[in-house]
Amino acid sequence: MFVPLKDDTPLNVIRFQFVTVFILILNVALFLLTGPLLGEQAALNIVGNYGVIPAELLGHTRLTPTGVDPIGEPLTLLSYMFLHGGWMHLISNMAFLWVFADNIEDAFGPVGFIFFYVVCGVAAAFAHVAMAPQSLAPLIGASGAVSGVIGSYLLLYPKARVWILLFMRIPVKLQAVWILLGWIALQIFSAFQSQQGDVQVAFWAHIGGVAAGIILTLIFRARMIGGRTQA
Repeated sequence: MFVPLKDDTPLNVIRFQFVTVFILILNVALFLLTGPLLGEQAALNIVGNYGVIPAELLGHTRLTPTGVDPIGEPLTLLSYMFLHGGWMHLISNMAFLWVFADNIEDAFGPVGFIFFYVVCGVAAAFAHVAMAPQSLAPLIGASGAVSGVIGSYLLLYPKARVWILLFMRIPVKLQAVWILLGWIALQIFSAFQSQQGDVQVAFWAHIGGVAAGIILTLIFRARMIGGRTQA
C-alpha cells in the first residue's frame, strides 16, 4: 500500500544509532547469503530449518528438510526474524526499520532497543503460532519485530510528519498517527478476511508485534528521560 521514505523527528541524543544500522545490515547480508547466492533447494532448506513452523514448534510434527535440526525449534523464534523470502519482502521491512527505528532506539537506548526488538519479534511469532497452530508453512521476516517499532512510534511520536510513497508511486507527507493507524487497521482487517491455509502474509504476527511494542512502550515510557531509558 505504501512505503515510508523519511520522517522529521529529531533525535534527542545525538549519536549514531548503531543497533538499527547493524540490524539492517545483518538482514541484508543474510538475505544475500541465503537467497540469491544459493540454489532454490538450499534456500528452501534454510527457511525450513530456521523459520518458525507452528506445527513443529508445538510438537505436532517434524518437517526438518535436511533431517537434522540445526538449532532446535525454540531458537527459530530468534532466527526467523532475520530471514526474508524475496527482494520486496526485504526492502519493505528495511524501509520501515530505517525510517522509524532510529527514534525508538534513541528513546530506549541501544541495550534497551535490542531487548525491545527481540521481544517484539518473539511475541509476533507467538501470535502467529497461536492463530495457526497446525500450519506447516515457515514464518520468516523482520515484519513482526518492525511492527513493534511501529506500535512504539505511534505512541511516542504521533504528530511526526512522515513522507511516504503511496501506492508505490505518489509521494505524500502526513502525520504519523494517520499513516500508522491506517497500516494497523489494514493488518487487522486483512487478518480477519484471510482464511487459514491461504495466507501468504502473517498478519497476526504483525498484530502481535504492534501489541508488544505498545505494551513495552507503556511499561518503560515513564523511565525514558531525554529520549533514553534510565538504567
